Amino acid sequence: MKQDQLEAWVTALSEQLDVDVTGIDTQALLDVARDAAHSVMRPAAPLATFLVGYAAGVAGTGMAGVEEANAKASALALSWPQADA
Repeated sequence: MKQDQLEAWVTALSEQLDVDVTGIDTQALLDVARDAAHSVMRPAAPLATFLVGYAAGVAGTGMAGVEEANAKASALALSWPQADA
């Protein structure tokens, strides 16, 4: 998916969900998904991004909460023990 298509998707979804995504660092969320997928397992990616958003919403701290949850999720994923191949 090209970057402009991704931005259009995020805009359309945010409008559908009636949420303001101004200031959201899309690349940081994609990085969390990548870290979870590569360090844990692929299905961890959508779960990680959902939990980042959920944690930020519960905390009610806006973008600061998203950034904090992102950092925690990436750190955990990157430190996750690798399964024996």
